[in-house]
Amino acid sequence: MPSLDPAERRLLLVHAHPDDETIGQGASMARYVAEGAGVTLVTCTGGELGEILVPELEHLAYERDGGLAEHRRGELDAAMTELGVTDHRYLGGFGTYSDSGMQWAPEGHPHHGSAIPADEAPERAFWEADLTEAADHLVAVIREVRPQVLVTYDQFGGYGHPDHIQAHRVATYAAALAAVPSYRPDLGEPWDIAKIYWSAMSASRMRDGIRRLREAGDDNAFEGFDPDRLPPMAVEDDVLSARVEATAYVGKKMDAMRAHATQISVDGPFFALSNNVGDEVWGVEFFRLAKGVLGPVGGDGLESDLFAGL
Repeated sequence: MPSLDPAERRLLLVHAHPDDETIGQGASMARYVAEGAGVTLVTCTGGELGEILVPELEHLAYERDGGLAEHRRGELDAAMTELGVTDHRYLGGFGTYSDSGMQWAPEGHPHHGSAIPADEAPERAFWEADLTEAADHLVAVIREVRPQVLVTYDQFGGYGHPDHIQAHRVATYAAALAAVPSYRPDLGEPWDIAKIYWSAMSASRMRDGIRRLREAGDDNAFEGFDPDRLPPMAVEDDVLSARVEATAYVGKKMDAMRAHATQISVDGPFFALSNNVGDEVWGVEFFRLAKGVLGPVGGDGLESDLFAGL
């Protein structure tokens, strides 16, 4: 059990676009809110260049009428209501940074199968933001909220999306700057975040889930995914640090995913995986410790709480 009183625990998550937070840590966010912890979400862009899965909203696309960011802002509000998160913000304020877009790396590219920057980026693209300027926006949040735990992406952003990579860079730099007493005292009193985690997916669970779906007769489940050659967002279990059990909050996570309707299809493989394989797929979330001391672990060698040891 953590030594911190639940009401004293503060968790900060830094994500690139609306919906990333729910897919990655929606169950954990709901669990920590329910336990009384403070949960703050910082979203770095409005997701202007996201694909639109709702035909009647296709006119909101960046290359057409625009307005997708404003619509996704409402989706994020609804999703956070489902999870119980009341403190969610945009880095620098809504509209400060734009979704940078992406493309899939072609054959022969070193990152074939992963995302890479688009040939052209829109105005105010997050990928092209000045790192110190962007970090300063987050320094102010860190010093205000004073979280003991920060969650963001790894150095590759999970799958190479430039905005995910930039979110990692900004979060990492901001965490370092926020702890320096002489740095920008106008942004608040210094604060050193005790533990920083990178979000992760368990390779063994993804591999098992895909195989079980296909054994059940769904040959199209995660089409293009080879269980033996998983995407880089799936990491082998020996590098995982924490396993947060939050299956009691899977319903909240699924409802939050549905709130992101322009981005997530209820008929897609994410929901198929949940409905056919079980709540444990989306109700147990994994993390890699990037800063701090590993707390007490269970029989699987993993922490069961991001605040373990604090």
